[in-house]
Amino acid sequence: MNITPIDYKVAGDVIAALGISDFGKATIREVVAVASRLEQLTGVEFIRMEMGVPGLKPSQTGVEAEIAALRNGVASVYPNINGLPDLKNEASRFIKAFVNADVEPEGCVPVTGSMQGTYASFLVCGQCCEGKDTILFIDPGFPVQKQQIAVLGYKYASFDAYLHRGQNLRRALEQFLSKGNIAAIVYSNPNNPAWFCLTEPELEIIGEAARKYDAIVIEDLAYFAMDFRQNLGIPFQPPYQPSVAHFADNYILQISGSKAFSYAGQRIGVTAISDKLYRRTYPALAQRYGNGAFGPVYIHRVLYALSSGTGHAAQYALAAMFKAAADGAYDFVADVREYGRRAGLIKDIFLKHGFRIVYDRDLDAPVADGFYFTVAYPGMTGDDLAQQLIFYGISAISLSTTGSSQEGLRACTSFFKEHQYALLDERLRLFAEHHPRKH
Repeated sequence: MNITPIDYKVAGDVIAALGISDFGKATIREVVAVASRLEQLTGVEFIRMEMGVPGLKPSQTGVEAEIAALRNGVASVYPNINGLPDLKNEASRFIKAFVNADVEPEGCVPVTGSMQGTYASFLVCGQCCEGKDTILFIDPGFPVQKQQIAVLGYKYASFDAYLHRGQNLRRALEQFLSKGNIAAIVYSNPNNPAWFCLTEPELEIIGEAARKYDAIVIEDLAYFAMDFRQNLGIPFQPPYQPSVAHFADNYILQISGSKAFSYAGQRIGVTAISDKLYRRTYPALAQRYGNGAFGPVYIHRVLYALSSGTGHAAQYALAAMFKAAADGAYDFVADVREYGRRAGLIKDIFLKHGFRIVYDRDLDAPVADGFYFTVAYPGMTGDDLAQQLIFYGISAISLSTTGSSQEGLRACTSFFKEHQYALLDERLRLFAEHHPRKH
């Protein structure tokens, strides 16, 4: 048997002890648990690429604003369920500055991260119209969103954007939406995990299809302005963050503080509901809640039931970060460009040792370097590769858990440390030596 940094039996025992019957299908949190436990048992440093947690310092603008709010006593006061007025105003201005879209402050609602924002959005969208009981995912996507659908007891449909870019996207959407059961369409842009970026013409196709079949579009902007091939960080100047807001009437934007501002620990974000959708009345919602208007139901019925509001001090932090960014005083995109630098270096090491990038093209251009990338190894499924790399002290998740139809892994750059480039090079050299490529 080949000698590996992590002993096969030790790894197998840990995986079994955690009740994971098929490691390739393990959730992100399960992979985290395996890697953490093996580090403890063996003392071998893991190269952690499984979890999308910011690896940069949080925005000092946010930290200082939150500390000031706490010192002013907000911790003792329940936050208004609608959100801090300053945050609502600054969120609306931020969207105008960097998306060039108009969403009134009324529809900018603080949530405990985009996770809660998408959960509440799925919940309400699935209750709007009798017979529209299915959420359509443009995959690959964030695995936990399908877990949210399972918790809700809803149905979902999906297709892999790998073969449906450009005008092919129209045909795929038509195929699903024409059935009449799609309540909402969801995708991330830039994409988690593939990091391709839907273009304005593609977003126009999504907007047209949503209008034709009366579906709500949920646009997850967790990696806001992080297509580093263009400078999207200059307020009130093009180029802007591409968005379906330019082409659809009924849409919801999920804007997170976690990645763009490295503020993940405070669980803060904004759900921005389009003006038309906010005020739109649905008979099914009126029958269920008494009030049928989408926005008030989202806030006063669903969010109130889920959390009774969002952390008070964190709202002050996000308001300050939005304001500083829109004022041009805080270049948040410059801070997170580090992820792109890391991705370029890490990809080169994988390619050197016989791996390939799975989602390697963004229409006619190479895919950007950013927070995530995808890799595959000849002759191995993504599930097998995920487990095999564990023995070499490298943790990542299989693309099969993301809704992708491609074989490979999602790798995250956020936790990568400077000294680990040489370590990754050596471990992948060993892996390639033990696994001669099959053509």
